Amino acid sequence: MVSRNLAIVLCFVIGTLACDNASGQGQAQDVSQILRPESLRPGEPISQSPSAFGYAAPSANDADLGVQAILKRQQEYLPFTFTASAPYYWTSNVALVPNGEVSDGVFAPSFVFAYQPRLVKTLYGEFIAAQQLFYYNRLGEFNFTSFDAIAGVVYYLPQYHNLALRLRYDYNRLTDDEWNQFFANHSIVASADLPIQFGRAMQLTLGGLANVSFAATPAGPQRSDFELYADYHVQLSRNFSVDAIGRLLVKPYYYGDRTDVSELIALSADYRIRDWLTVSALTNFAWNQSNHSAFEYFVGNLGGALTLTVKF
Repeated sequence: MVSRNLAIVLCFVIGTLACDNASGQGQAQDVSQILRPESLRPGEPISQSPSAFGYAAPSANDADLGVQAILKRQQEYLPFTFTASAPYYWTSNVALVPNGEVSDGVFAPSFVFAYQPRLVKTLYGEFIAAQQLFYYNRLGEFNFTSFDAIAGVVYYLPQYHNLALRLRYDYNRLTDDEWNQFFANHSIVASADLPIQFGRAMQLTLGGLANVSFAATPAGPQRSDFELYADYHVQLSRNFSVDAIGRLLVKPYYYGDRTDVSELIALSADYRIRDWLTVSALTNFAWNQSNHSAFEYFVGNLGGALTLTVKF
């Protein structure tokens, strides 16, 4: 009887530790997603102006003239981009828990190197390596890092308002602050982005994304993400712009009969000091609902960033 009771207690402890580990891995996944660098999100490698791709925009006379590509004089396209960003946030809920929230400051520097070669006409390759680190002021036990290696293609359709279609492979690796891996994920990401221009200073971008995981280690926190998003951009002056972003995500997990739904609202104001240097004020709010109430949370993040961008 004693042996049986000890076995039950041991199984309970192991199960609790496994649940805690899965919860911690999921917390790191969500934090890295909420504070993910904009240079890793779907976006444009070059300008979205009608002549950005070296072709005239469609017109009512195309049927008479014949659909043809008219070469436009444009700035030389530079395929390499290096971005280093140093954001600092106050976050209201470090552990992303439903109760007993604890706030802290987090320094989340990121380094992104992208190579986006023009393959043919409006088809581009995308090869990206990115490293982001998360260091908390007081709660150092939550420190972690996130590495992404991305390879894919993006196809632009100028005749359809510069609609962008992307297909990527994304390898994501999460480690503690001593570089010990605690989660790795392999996924295929497909997205579509439609920029809608309002005059010269405003643009609304609508998009959808499917991030489908096909392998993860450990398997417990493995999930896919399905997302709809909108980004409203206003260029108030040559150097100053603001953005309002809304995201809706459905996150079905592969194990544990768990499905989460998240909403995120983000506001940012960017001032370009130089062509290569930008200072930003950032804020976002995220809500997570789940069919397992232990994974529900609200978090608010408020901060600023200094970003260096070099194209060559």
